[in-house]
Amino acid sequence: MDKKIIIIIISTVVLLIVLAGGYFYWINLKKSKINNLNTAEDITNSATKGVLPSLQTNPLEEKPNVNPVDRANPIKNVKTNPFE
Repeated sequence: MDKKIIIIIISTVVLLIVLAGGYFYWINLKKSKINNLNTAEDITNSATKGVLPSLQTNPLEEKPNVNPVDRANPIKNVKTNPFE
């Protein structure tokens, strides 16, 4: 056989092997991304189960009065506004 034909055959075989390997890698990569998404959702759901409050509760319903202006307003008891 001619040297040129042997090089063409070898390069064609190598190209086919690389294409087949890339195809199988791409298919497995897609499957692993889908599995990772399902796993991440499962982990998030199990980690937050019982930790987050239900939607019917209002955590600010009984909030303390932390506004310092209400307690320390010097002109609160003044009957007329001195700035008018």
